[in-house]
Amino acid sequence: MQATIKWLGKDGMAFSAETGSGHLVNMDGAPEAGGRNLAPRPMEMMLVGAGGCTCFDVVMILKKSRQDIHNCEVVLEAERANEDPKVFTKINMKFTVTGKGLDRSRVEKAVELSHEKYCSATIMLSKTAELTHSIEIVEG
Repeated sequence: MQATIKWLGKDGMAFSAETGSGHLVNMDGAPEAGGRNLAPRPMEMMLVGAGGCTCFDVVMILKKSRQDIHNCEVVLEAERANEDPKVFTKINMKFTVTGKGLDRSRVEKAVELSHEKYCSATIMLSKTAELTHSIEIVEG
């Protein structure tokens, strides 16, 4: 896996990233750090990546266990250290899983497997942050 990050110029703190799979992502800093607030911050991208990774796992695991899943959403709320390096110290993930007749124990197991075995992003972040989660199941 690889990525190339390029600074977009001396008049700001914006960057363009090209992933190894050929996708482009822009990032920018906060105005107080010299950015123009035109794109997500790099740390926001880390949080988004963790959310995408765990949501991917949960959907995949539930599909494999033949659950009739229609939607999966995870809302992440994070706290960071006050001093540099400002690592994540707490991350709460609220999963909302929608489907027909979902088995709560299978949904809970899917989230646990993601956090303990499959999601590289959340497993890495758990080295500095306390990870917690909640699950809401919606019939539909």
